[in-house]
Amino acid sequence: MSASDEGHAAPAGYAPHPYVGGRTAALRALAAWRMSWPGAPRVIVVTGDPGSGRSRLVTGFLMMCDPEYRKQLPLDDLDPATVPPDLPTPAVPNPTGLTAAQVLWLLADHFDLDAGRSADIFTELAARDEPVSIVVPDVDQAGPVRAANEPARLVREVLKPLAATPTVQLVADVPRALAAELAEALPSGQVQVVDLDAPEWADPEGLALHAETALGTASGTAELPYLADADARRALSRAMAERAAGNRLTVQLAAQSLLMQPDDFDPADPALLPATVGEALDLHARRLGADPQTLRLILAPLAFAEGEGLPTQLLGPLATAVAGRDMSRDIADGMPLVAPFVQAAEASGDSDGSPGGNGAAESDADGGRPLLRLVHPGIAEEVRSWLPDVRDAQTKIAMALLEAVPQQDWSRADPYVRNHLAAHTLEAGLLPQLLTDPGLFAHADPVALRTAVEAVPLEQLGAPARTYLRTAPLLTRSQAPADLRAAFLETAFVEDGLVPYAEALHTLGLTLPWRTLWSVPLTGVRAVTVGSLQEPGGGAASALAGADGAPAATAGTTPRPVAAILVPEGTLGSRALPGPADAGGSGGGAPEGDGTALLVHDLVAPEYVDVDPSQVVRPSEKAREAAPFGLSRGADYLRVWARATREVVAALVSDAPITGADLSPDGVLVVATERGVTARRILADVPAATPTVPPQRTVTADADATHGLEGDHS
Repeated sequence: MSASDEGHAAPAGYAPHPYVGGRTAALRALAAWRMSWPGAPRVIVVTGDPGSGRSRLVTGFLMMCDPEYRKQLPLDDLDPATVPPDLPTPAVPNPTGLTAAQVLWLLADHFDLDAGRSADIFTELAARDEPVSIVVPDVDQAGPVRAANEPARLVREVLKPLAATPTVQLVADVPRALAAELAEALPSGQVQVVDLDAPEWADPEGLALHAETALGTASGTAELPYLADADARRALSRAMAERAAGNRLTVQLAAQSLLMQPDDFDPADPALLPATVGEALDLHARRLGADPQTLRLILAPLAFAEGEGLPTQLLGPLATAVAGRDMSRDIADGMPLVAPFVQAAEASGDSDGSPGGNGAAESDADGGRPLLRLVHPGIAEEVRSWLPDVRDAQTKIAMALLEAVPQQDWSRADPYVRNHLAAHTLEAGLLPQLLTDPGLFAHADPVALRTAVEAVPLEQLGAPARTYLRTAPLLTRSQAPADLRAAFLETAFVEDGLVPYAEALHTLGLTLPWRTLWSVPLTGVRAVTVGSLQEPGGGAASALAGADGAPAATAGTTPRPVAAILVPEGTLGSRALPGPADAGGSGGGAPEGDGTALLVHDLVAPEYVDVDPSQVVRPSEKAREAAPFGLSRGADYLRVWARATREVVAALVSDAPITGADLSPDGVLVVATERGVTARRILADVPAATPTVPPQRTVTADADATHGLEGDHS
């Protein structure tokens, strides 16, 4: 369907939509899409310049699709062709602040799909008997990091596959730069582009009505004829809409500015009406006797703000940094100057202050603190485009934020600083230099930091950043608090040979549940068990060369704790398992020809031990039952719990399936995955024994075992 040649505002006899105030042609197209009208497209792409009213149009349409909102709207007074039928509400995954993957898994949860991978979501939707309706608003607001260009990823990884799925009816509000890419992915008969700035969809009458309504809010108190008189106000509204060339944001800002300072205004002078958002800023400043540059410098930090907004106490320091001069007096005196362009907000209850929460919410202490943000992203675009050097401005902002970290202690930093500093340094081109601080890795919101790091070319990242990048999916998936994030990173640093970074995490005042003793990269490990060497085996036993080139070790007469690792036959340094007849104290051998062998590794030191497998003695059941800790295991997680209290003292989530695990009586946890074997000493205090707690099995399989990373919705 295309726009009608009748008027674009409400036709005679019908009331305008109370929220949209016009856009009749676009609303008709959306209603036809909703009812699957013959000839209506399966996919509609709503686009337009910043401030064209895309979000308002989609929101107004969704009001008529929602059963509760429909009760509040005068549907009988509206053009029937704009009112969709009373059908189940479409799925509306709000992408604001979310990654493309998060949006996709929102859809999977909404439709209760049994999908293990992202690709399975599209397959399951395609296999449905009935079509599904999906509306994705505000694509331009996707992503926790603005400079990472998440909207493009959302279009390419989510919207284009959805649009190509025959059972999906899709409406997407997409910025102009991406609209053509989405539309070109489908045959012309299946897709329709509703460009709100194109003559076919423009709505000058509706925009004039919007301006008149905005100006009418002052008609009861203002004595100026051009506001109090209905005809004069209507004429001014038409002039404002015509001058703004259809841009709703420009008209809105002009009306707000006029209402703030209605004196000394000549409605007959078109030079006093803005044609663009930039002119709206400049005219407002001049009408208040201020320098337009001062207004833009005050707004600059807000134009670069991430997340839900900028903490009020940071506006002054950041504006000063961008301007290169003290802006504190300008800001103190400038609230009327910035009033039409900013709005107050409150941080959510999550400590990271990001929309929806994402795993950094170990405290609600930061929820409800005051924030400032611009009233529309179009203002941010205008201010950023005015600055002569965006990278330089971001560099100044990043340096000011870094200076705001008390003694470089990230636990004491403002949540905005620790969670969004990476986003500012990304656009400044300085992020790789920042990614050397283990404290930042542990304390920063993992979704935001991961998104920023992934936007940097891999070859520009140093070793610590690469370790963080491979660990980040585990951090976001587990939604772990800072202590546990630090523990996961500590192990990852040991696995990658970055021991000083692992040690640094133990100096940050965090409570880590373990200390990683060693890690060896091995493939094909089938099982691990802890044990000890009771006999030297006829003299000194030479240790195999480990990954760190450790010198040979000598077995003494004192029992030496070891880890016995079942590996594929032929693994360097392994020995054949003893048969059933000569199993000795090892607890039994393996069937001949099963293709496995045994590697023996010191339990606490990073070195292999060259010893006959028959000398490895496993702990007795009595010793295990007397140990202070017990072990429970799932497919990709482990829990270590205190036997006396049944309290979980350590929870480990793995980014690869666990193939073996064992816990020594003195609390050393050995875990094998598809990548290798790692030993961790549990650091929890040993609680006093309680005789009422019965002995527990050493290893139990939890019934609610997870299904690996394919369920990662982060």
